[in-house]
Amino acid sequence: MNKELIIRSNSEAVDFALLKDGKLIELHRDKEEDKGFQVGDIFIAKIRKPVAGLNAAFVNVGFEKDAFLHYHDLGPNLPTLLKFTKLVSAGKLKDYSLKSIPFEKEIDKDGTITDVLSANQSLLVQVVKEPISTKGPRISSELSLAGRYVVLVPFSDRISISQKIESKEEKERLKRLVQSIKQKGFGVIVRTVAEGMKVAELDKDLQNLMDKWNTMCKRLVTAHHPSKVLGEVNRASSILRDVFNDTFTGIYIDDEELFYQTKDYLQEIAPSKVSIVKHYQSKEVPLFEKYNIERQIKTSFGKTVSMSKGAYLIIEHTEALHVIDVNSGNRSNKAQSQEDTALEVNLIAAAEIARQLRLRDMGGIIVVDFIDMGNPENRKKLYDFLKEEMSDDKAKHKILPPSKFGLIQITRQRVRPEVNIKTREEDPNNENGEIEAPILIVDKIKSSLERIVKDHPKVVLNTHPFVAAYLTKGFPSVRSKWFFEYKKWIKIIPRDAYTFLEYHFFDEKGNEVSD
Repeated sequence: MNKELIIRSNSEAVDFALLKDGKLIELHRDKEEDKGFQVGDIFIAKIRKPVAGLNAAFVNVGFEKDAFLHYHDLGPNLPTLLKFTKLVSAGKLKDYSLKSIPFEKEIDKDGTITDVLSANQSLLVQVVKEPISTKGPRISSELSLAGRYVVLVPFSDRISISQKIESKEEKERLKRLVQSIKQKGFGVIVRTVAEGMKVAELDKDLQNLMDKWNTMCKRLVTAHHPSKVLGEVNRASSILRDVFNDTFTGIYIDDEELFYQTKDYLQEIAPSKVSIVKHYQSKEVPLFEKYNIERQIKTSFGKTVSMSKGAYLIIEHTEALHVIDVNSGNRSNKAQSQEDTALEVNLIAAAEIARQLRLRDMGGIIVVDFIDMGNPENRKKLYDFLKEEMSDDKAKHKILPPSKFGLIQITRQRVRPEVNIKTREEDPNNENGEIEAPILIVDKIKSSLERIVKDHPKVVLNTHPFVAAYLTKGFPSVRSKWFFEYKKWIKIIPRDAYTFLEYHFFDEKGNEVSD
């Protein structure tokens, strides 16, 4: 398995594309105007108004809409955090290690917000969900600083080990190591990538996080309320920190400054892999086109998503949830029965759905209408396969088994706005209309051709002159590739009367052929 990270920079934004065996599985955009509120940023904020009815407070973090802080996101050691923040902001506490500050009594887990917070109080908070739609950021006062191998949790003494580390012996080993190097007053969460690591690597990561904590505390003395006191690392570094592993085979960047930043960061976390970072300098072919990303973006973000063997998905969005409909399409296959066909299409769809959820960063409730299957074993096979396909997804998610109607319900953590890319363009044949992106027509023609060539010895394609030119010009042309794939030469006739995205297939007798 090859994993590649492609980073494209321009004056407005930085785009990050994560490829798995050449297929786009994640796409992130870091815009200049979005720098204000990222998941993980820590702010010194002002309580605007605690609301007993919601058991939550609205908090001024400097955003146009107040942030939302629920009682359950306060953390048990809120009184100690409030005391620490007050002392540090006033310049009365110079030691930020938490050794010298006695811990106050923990708050009642079933208490009310008005008992512990009041208006105009200053509080350290962390963004856990970016502003989405009309809502302000969701915040927590349970702070955490994420490193490569560990997460530092101030005002705690607990050590937690990632549930994805299965070996009991390894969990015990990591717990002993962390216990020997962590400071009093700080909890530690050990991440999955720490499996097998030595104490020196964990200690270095922990010390880097302690340095970040001390730097943040120093800023508190002069910080305005509200203001950001600790920002997340740049998006390239945060992606590498969270998803990088030994399966990565290449990181390609077209910006020189970002190239050196990424190389320096990789030198810290994985020195043996520094050589895979490459500076892409070609002026002839843009970086995203070189790795076929532009085409994949156009074909992956529409309402209809095509899959192999003629199957396709319909993805609909509502305010409350996302609905995905699985369709087998007009297809021919060698399956023995309708049940086998349904299982085959459903498994193809499950793999694509797992990819789509990550690619679009879809969150909340997702309802998938798979093709009905009568066999309980097949339903279980589909459920297990979907779980396996989604196992790489870093966002917290839960999948319910298929219902009798073939519906599978998924909840997926939503922490930032969904990636939404417009795939429809202005219709050249109609001033007020829109059409699918022209690049999609080539994929549709190929999909139709795949089914037609099986039953017809000779096939003629009639299409708009622009599309005909695209298919026949250049070396090797698209038509040449079809010849090597299907062992048949497809005659292509340009038709001036056709609209831009119109095409029809004919057999050797001139009869129209549909797929």
